[in-house]
Amino acid sequence: MRKFFLFFIFFYTLQLSANPKVFARLGDVIYDNAVKIKKLKKIEGFRGYKGVIDNYIKEVNAAKEDGYLIDKSGTEIPKTTYLKKLRELIKKNDNFIRIVEQTYERAKIEENSRLFSQVINTGLINTDEHKKEILDYYFAHAKDMNTTGLIQSYLDEDAKLRAKKEAQRKRYKTKKEREAERIREIRERDRIEKERLEKKLQRELQQKKEQIREYQEEELKKTI
Repeated sequence: MRKFFLFFIFFYTLQLSANPKVFARLGDVIYDNAVKIKKLKKIEGFRGYKGVIDNYIKEVNAAKEDGYLIDKSGTEIPKTTYLKKLRELIKKNDNFIRIVEQTYERAKIEENSRLFSQVINTGLINTDEHKKEILDYYFAHAKDMNTTGLIQSYLDEDAKLRAKKEAQRKRYKTKKEREAERIREIRERDRIEKERLEKKLQRELQQKKEQIREYQEEELKKTI
C-alpha cells in the first residue's frame, strides 16, 4: 500500500512538472493542447464529443507517464513504441483542431456570437491569421459579444497602438513647433539686424547731408 501511495505521489508530481523531454518537439504540442482540448467539453457545441475527449485525455496522460519513465534511466519502455503512440496522438490532436476550425467557421456564418466567442478563446485556432476577421465580426456584433479574453486583448493592443501613434504625433508636432519657433527667432533676428542697418544708413546719410550743407554754406560765405 505504501509503495502504491509513493508511486501515485511520484506521478502526480510529474503531472505538475514540465513535459517529458524525449521527443519533446512532438510531445509538447500534444501535451500542451490536451489541456485546451479538455476544456472543449464546457462549450455547448462540443458536448457531443465529451466521451471522445475523455478517452483522448486518458491516452495522453498514459503516454505522458511513459515519457517520464523513458526520461528516467533504466526504463524498459522502447522509445520507438512511445514515438508510435505520439504519432497516433498527434493525428487525433490535429483532428480536434480541424473540428474547432470548422466550428469557428460555422459560428461565423450562423452569426452565433456566443459560440464564436468561446471558440476563439480555446487557444486551438490561429488567431493571428484570423485577427482581422475576428475583429470585423466583433465590430459587426459588438452588442452580442463577450469581450473577455482574446477580443479584450485585441482592444487593449489597439488602444496601446493608438496611444503610441498619438504620442508619436505629439512628438512630431512638438518637433515641428520647435522648428517653427527656431525659424521665427531667425527671422526676428534678421528683422532687428535689418532695422539696425537701415537706421545706421539713415544716420550716415543724414550726416553726409549735413556735411554737404555745411560745405556749401562755407563756400557761399567766401563769395560774398
